[in-house]
Amino acid sequence: MKNYLKIMSGNSNKPLAKEICDYLDTPQGRINIERGPNDNIKVKIEENVREDDVFVIQTSCSPVNDNLTELLLIIDALKYASARRITAVLPYYPYVRADKKDEPRISITARLVADLLKSAGADRILTMTLHSPQIVAFSRVPVDQLWATSLICDFMRTRDVSNAVVVSPDVGSANEASAYAQSLDLPLAIMDKRRYADDEIASVQNVIGDIEGRDALLFDDEVLTGGSMMEAVRILKEKGANRILAGCTHGVFSGQALQSINDSSLELFATTNTIPLVADESTEKIKVLSVSRLFGDAIKAIHHGESVSRLI
Repeated sequence: MKNYLKIMSGNSNKPLAKEICDYLDTPQGRINIERGPNDNIKVKIEENVREDDVFVIQTSCSPVNDNLTELLLIIDALKYASARRITAVLPYYPYVRADKKDEPRISITARLVADLLKSAGADRILTMTLHSPQIVAFSRVPVDQLWATSLICDFMRTRDVSNAVVVSPDVGSANEASAYAQSLDLPLAIMDKRRYADDEIASVQNVIGDIEGRDALLFDDEVLTGGSMMEAVRILKEKGANRILAGCTHGVFSGQALQSINDSSLELFATTNTIPLVADESTEKIKVLSVSRLFGDAIKAIHHGESVSRLI
């Protein structure tokens, strides 16, 4: 039976899709996406995909809703073109923070996205560093989750962090921060941060652990406006930290986040290209690490029926 590997991409992160295809030495599938005069999106697959194993790369970034709709239409078009299996490759999962009912009468949109992907025709999902682990359970198709921990740690080792302590920005991120601390063989400190709404406004009550006279490595899964992280940097400096380096998997960087990072006392900020970042004068402290090899290896493993967990 025919079982060709095909990689398609929407418009959300074309540079990452190209890197993945280059790494796998696989040409990118031909697809045409256009917007009609009525503002409707039209997707046409411009090659035969019958009985193929197709991976659709589409991340969540502005315009979020257009990119999500585009993804669903691509998957639907592939389904009706008789693709054998369709995997939605979501470097940054859409509506990932809408994962709980923390207010009355709201949608748990991360669960709705999983339902939409299945209804459109996705057979499985490949993503990276979900905001909350329960999102995997929202899906009725298999979900493989990758982590950028090793990638970011390898970069941090090049910056001489022998006198550092890994700092979790809040109690909820302690498990993830612990993974960084274990990988770098460093102690762990935890910031007691309280957030009283689903926004970036948070108050740091205390720091659990000894950071005085040491370098601090501050990690989080994603950074939106950067407000919480800048507050954490301020507190760490007050507590006697020397150098402060930070990192996250998903650099959303909305509003003045990039400028805030550039103006802060951070030495550098490491993130990945799960979300495309436009370089300008406010990104001189930002180091972008590519996740193309991680996704490329996972795509290859899934295509050949091999374990993805061994890559984590």
